[in-house]
Amino acid sequence: MPPIDFDAFVLCASTGDLADATTETARTHADAVEFRMDLAADPLASLDDYDAQADTASPLLVTYRPDWEGGAFAGDEDDRLDALAEAAAHDAVGAVDLELATLRTDRGREAATAVRARDATVVASVHDFAGTPASSALRRLLHEAATAGDVGKLAVTAESRADALRLLESTHVATTWGDRVATMAMGEAGSHTRAVAPVYGSRIGYAPVDPAEATAPGQYDLATLRTLVDGLTGG
Repeated sequence: MPPIDFDAFVLCASTGDLADATTETARTHADAVEFRMDLAADPLASLDDYDAQADTASPLLVTYRPDWEGGAFAGDEDDRLDALAEAAAHDAVGAVDLELATLRTDRGREAATAVRARDATVVASVHDFAGTPASSALRRLLHEAATAGDVGKLAVTAESRADALRLLESTHVATTWGDRVATMAMGEAGSHTRAVAPVYGSRIGYAPVDPAEATAPGQYDLATLRTLVDGLTGG
């Protein structure tokens, strides 16, 4: 399967169970599936099984989120990065998420090189669970992430509509500069950005197949987000 290029908006169904990727809801509404390896019991075995359906399966964006960036993985960092590189070799995997903090290290850059050598796109991600930085910091982070990866992803926590507006403005500025970015604001005050950010250039959206299985605060369910984004962007 070719890499996911994110030239246009891609809606990902987020899950830790690849059985969700074969449901009618996922096949109908998602462009790709974000496989949260850190939420799976045996993620590489799950990828092996999924590869058997590669001809008809949705492309995968794989994420192996460590606990220091809000994920569930608490093991050895080398093991995590080795697993991501191995995941990228699977036929169904078209993109791999690597944290910007990871990509600032030699080991992280080596992992990104290995991922790209396997024809997968690198999403460089940043998560702020405490708040929303100032506009200057948002723009700097987005540019650094978009430079380190093929797409720069920034998720912040909005405590007010002003926080959400600042993120949307920074998304628009980054896109105008030519950076390929994906943005969203977590929390109730920012939930609407998941639908609105694509209007300003955000290239990736995330939603659970089942609303009860949200992987981040403020997520819409998959069918709802598809309807909202398509209605706002004419998709």
